[in-house]
Amino acid sequence: MATEIGATVDIDARLLHGWPLPQPGGDADKEDRGSTLVIAGSHEMPGAAMLAATSALRAGAGKLMVATGASIAPGTALALAEARVVALPETEAGGPAADAMARIEAQLARADAVLIGPGMLDAAATRAFTRRLLKRVTNGVVVLDALAMDVVLDLRRFERAPLLTPHAGEMAHLTGVPKEGVIADPERHAREAALRWNAIVVLKGATTYIATPEGDCWRHAGGQAGLGTSGSGDVLAGIIVGLAARGAPLAQAAAWGVALHARAGSALAERLGPIGFLARELPAEIPALLEQLAR
Repeated sequence: MATEIGATVDIDARLLHGWPLPQPGGDADKEDRGSTLVIAGSHEMPGAAMLAATSALRAGAGKLMVATGASIAPGTALALAEARVVALPETEAGGPAADAMARIEAQLARADAVLIGPGMLDAAATRAFTRRLLKRVTNGVVVLDALAMDVVLDLRRFERAPLLTPHAGEMAHLTGVPKEGVIADPERHAREAALRWNAIVVLKGATTYIATPEGDCWRHAGGQAGLGTSGSGDVLAGIIVGLAARGAPLAQAAAWGVALHARAGSALAERLGPIGFLARELPAEIPALLEQLAR
């Protein structure tokens, strides 16, 4: 659903109902629902890979491969029974080693959607790995999260538009604008970054803005306080990449992903209380919410 350039559109139930996600047919198999590659996790944050990967499946992705550090790959494989898990060689600091790309080269050519960044360590190694990855992904779409977004500091402008998911602090780091300035005018900074980087930018906050290089902009207000918890961003990134694997354009995947994430928080807040629910509890809410919003 394209918007008038310059207009900011609220993400609400009416918008989503008029902008339906691609739906698999009754005879669809896992191939029809898309292949997702999640590159995430480290020995200090192994759960990030599991949160993002589980969220991608809950959003409807058909096939899942997870690439994570060799030190945690066996445990990740046991925890994610649905996924193929590839062990990546690691640097001493826990990031992807220089020869790690060879382990996922073939999958990059087949993946419909790739997520890189949640829970990764070693900023320099992750940045270099992401730079090489972007050159190799020619068919699928790419979602950059956490340390993987630092590749902006090298490339400045992308040839093929990926999706980035910064919060205000990360946006400040990537742009050089003080965090207070980002918070004061998030819409402007999301729009300017999307245009400058040639990327879809999801600037996260209590009110989240999604901006595209073409000048489209969406706004989602009313985020749950309980979503400000460890792992919540990994869940959002996973939902977005799962929807993209199903065939949703990145901007649509972002709009639906932000809405589903917020509504999952609301559902948990209603049952458990406004704060104290866990990021790992969010993904299980997604299938029912997808059905509700599609009606």
